[in-house]
Amino acid sequence: MKKELFPTQEIGSLMKPAWLVKGLRGAEVPEGDLADLAKWTKQLKLTREAKRIEELLRAAPGPRRDLELRDLGSLHQVRYLESAGLDYVFDGEVHRIEMYEHPVRNSKGFTFYGHVRSFDNKYYLKAAATDEVGFLRPYHLEEYEYIKGIAKRTVKVPITGAYTLADWSFNEYYLKKAGRGGKRLSPKDRLSEARRELTLDIAEKIVRPNIKALLKDGAPVVQIDEPAATTKPDEAELFAESFNESTKGLNATFPVHICFSDYALLYPQALEMKRCSQWQWEFANKEASGDGYRFLDLLNEYGDRRQVGLGVVDIHVDKVESAPLVRDRILKAAEILEDPARMLVNPDCGLRTRSPEVAYAKLENMVKGAQMAREVLT
Repeated sequence: MKKELFPTQEIGSLMKPAWLVKGLRGAEVPEGDLADLAKWTKQLKLTREAKRIEELLRAAPGPRRDLELRDLGSLHQVRYLESAGLDYVFDGEVHRIEMYEHPVRNSKGFTFYGHVRSFDNKYYLKAAATDEVGFLRPYHLEEYEYIKGIAKRTVKVPITGAYTLADWSFNEYYLKKAGRGGKRLSPKDRLSEARRELTLDIAEKIVRPNIKALLKDGAPVVQIDEPAATTKPDEAELFAESFNESTKGLNATFPVHICFSDYALLYPQALEMKRCSQWQWEFANKEASGDGYRFLDLLNEYGDRRQVGLGVVDIHVDKVESAPLVRDRILKAAEILEDPARMLVNPDCGLRTRSPEVAYAKLENMVKGAQMAREVLT
């Protein structure tokens, strides 16, 4: 049976419901947040679960209560994405603290030092590699097992890539280690050697075992998130090498999501990422400054025939793209790529900076626009 064109997916985190955030903190949940809970659980056909959520919000915080509350938050987000019509779903990363802190906290060799600013008013807790890094536990396995048990659509697990985990960490242990054994290195070469060793150790000893655990448990798609991929253009080769080390010996579908970047900086080194099955890039955001979809010419230029997760809605604005606009963006990209079967459709990035109402409207119109594009071509 031939697969439908333009399957739809979400590729990042969602804004966590206010009742969940406050409930996990043990804070009082105001009436407005409870009203939102009632509104969304009615729409998502989770009214029975809503009663249990309210009971948990009134209960004292504790490990068992908090886990059940987080699981119900996860169910809420999975049904939210399914209700919007997506073909590939996760839970908006409800089970995770944050895309960097969660894997680092569940690995060996790191020490947290404090919060640093990432962008706008967003902060993350930054760590240093103070010892040789290593595997502690499969930190995405429990959430995947829960989500695959409740999901009605195909589950796609996002996991932070090795290059980003290394780039966002201080590098103490490997910097001290670099140049030992009689090697005389310049400061620049010493720094480069330390970065490479940390990155490849994370790939081999942390990321790969976690992917392997997911695949063993039946995960059909593991998405590797690499927001730092192009921040140091002279390290494109290291980025590609870290991906290959992370997926070495593993047979699966590995889309790679890179947000808000000049993707030309990855080439030609990116051609060596043999197990990368799909690029998930932003395009809608680039439309504001020109013809963002012409970036696809880059793939034609290098003969890169991978799938493309096409960003068709801008996650930085509240304005909701119309379904016909989404359709036109998809058709334009299909014309450039000359093969619509290579395309999946998604937002530019995660929608966690948009309200649930705005994010849902964007996703609904994205799904409608994909259907309209499908009808034009079939």
